[in-house]
Amino acid sequence: MDLRVRRAGAAGALAAVLLLAGCSADGERSSGSAAAADAKGPAQAQGAPAAAPGSGGATAGTGAGGTAAATAGTAATAATDRQIAYQAKLTLRVDAVDDARTRAVDLVVRAGGYVAAENLRGGTGDTAQSTLTLKVPSAAYQATLDGLGGLGTRLGLSSQADDLTQQIADTDSRVKSMQASVDRVRALMADAKSLSEVVSLEGELTRRESDLESLQRQQQQLTARTSLSTVTLELVTRQPARVEPKQEETGFWASVGHALSGGWHALVTLVRAVLMVLAALAPFLVLLAPLGWLLRRRLRARRTGSPAVPPRPTHAPDTDGEGGTGGGA
Repeated sequence: MDLRVRRAGAAGALAAVLLLAGCSADGERSSGSAAAADAKGPAQAQGAPAAAPGSGGATAGTGAGGTAAATAGTAATAATDRQIAYQAKLTLRVDAVDDARTRAVDLVVRAGGYVAAENLRGGTGDTAQSTLTLKVPSAAYQATLDGLGGLGTRLGLSSQADDLTQQIADTDSRVKSMQASVDRVRALMADAKSLSEVVSLEGELTRRESDLESLQRQQQQLTARTSLSTVTLELVTRQPARVEPKQEETGFWASVGHALSGGWHALVTLVRAVLMVLAALAPFLVLLAPLGWLLRRRLRARRTGSPAVPPRPTHAPDTDGEGGTGGGA
């Protein structure tokens, strides 16, 4: 039984929300129609006595003139209230990028704007190239653009104007309607009697508040686009003089010179290679030099201390001959 009561209460709360939304929309349309009728009624009442003294032609002429004046005034007011977003890209050739950049930034700051982004390419001096993204108040857009154009020689200019009047009006209306819807749901939550009603209304309130925040962000973005215009300024230096490549000489002496140059280059390469090899072997030579000196000293000591061996006779002594001679005597 309690579950059925809770479901019935939640359904009743949702029905009340939808009913209030429909009633508020009808009320807004009815109030707008009533206001228009009220505004139209006094105007007709004031116009009737003025038409009575004159003739029909005079009345028609006066009505036509009043209509034309009202139309012109409405058109002038509409033109003044237009919400325009301007953006332009200007390319200038200057003598010095740094000097032109300083003057451009000073011009924008004096107009009430600022530098949103900057990109410097190609180093500095005669080869520099700078791109500036400038934000300028829309009221000073054209004057600032003309001032920037005087900083150098104009190489290119492209501009665009977007009319956001209708989009801003629609967004403002949606924000007001959504804010009123959020207020109604909050009022229902204040009068909620059961937990199920509170839970149901909280979900609905969260969804509508999210939609309201999204619309408010769109409103802020549109306002920023119309209040500040964007100018992309590109500064480039003059093209440096082109250096023609030197033509190679031909003939006998040119061939001799090329041969000498090639030989000298080969000699330098060989000497460099030898030095590199010696440099690579130097650590090993430092280690092997003491070992070689000790080995040489030991070999020399062995040669000095060994005994001398007498030479062997080439012929044996003739002892038999001497004995035989003595015996014979």
